[in-house]
Amino acid sequence: MDAAARNHIFALALVVALMGCRTGPPPLRVATTTSVENSGLLTAILPAFERESGLTVEVLPVGSGQALNLIRRGDASVGITHDPPAEAAALKSGDIAAYRKFMFNDFLIVGPASDPAGIRGATDAGNAFHRIATEQAVFVSRGDASGTYSREQELWTAAGQKPPATRLLETGQGMGATLRVASERDAYTLTDRATFEQFRSRLRLAVIHEGGPELLNTYSVFLSVRASGAPRDAGMRLADWLTDGNGRMLIDGFVSNNQPVFRIWPAGSPATQPSDLPIVQPAHAR
Repeated sequence: MDAAARNHIFALALVVALMGCRTGPPPLRVATTTSVENSGLLTAILPAFERESGLTVEVLPVGSGQALNLIRRGDASVGITHDPPAEAAALKSGDIAAYRKFMFNDFLIVGPASDPAGIRGATDAGNAFHRIATEQAVFVSRGDASGTYSREQELWTAAGQKPPATRLLETGQGMGATLRVASERDAYTLTDRATFEQFRSRLRLAVIHEGGPELLNTYSVFLSVRASGAPRDAGMRLADWLTDGNGRMLIDGFVSNNQPVFRIWPAGSPATQPSDLPIVQPAHAR
């Protein structure tokens, strides 16, 4: 074999090798609150988006505060959170853009069916938390940078006091793990409805208090201002799909433990500010 033939074969081999190394666009990184991931929603709906768009999505499930930090650093292009005060701060600082509300459900106070703190008779969630603080009841807190923990702090403020440290246990973990600890300790905790329904059959916990505007739980999708070019375009495609595309229909049809656990944002309701609320605010997800 002469040198020209060898060079030709080498060139062909190089082309084949380069073609083998060629991959599609990098995955779209989505930093999302654990409640959306724990519920099974993203596992159920994102394959449809990937088929429709030809994109691959990498989900980073963390608390809302951690998700916003990933967005600020540019480690994710899209964020999904449920912490309006933190979202408002991120908008004000210019860290996020294209902000939209796209679904909602509610928080629940769950605990032992025997209800040792007597919160079934509470007038509202703040009063329920006050009863937990003043009775000999244990409360299990996530104790992390999550939207659920942020709402818990608001409710302790409304209650006027917290339980002593001996009755306020912080897990520093996600919602699923925190529910398991509360179940093992016969304790109360605050949870989003979707995650509770996903884990309900494995827990010794009941819904003790629900309903009221202070337990409304809204979810938002937005982009990192650091995302540009293809990552930003991909992120906008996902955000549009969730708010106005086929994702909206899939969210509306999603169930956990045979229960609908999310409601799509009502058409006509304001949706571009953290303080925006759905025009209809049911006491529960449906």
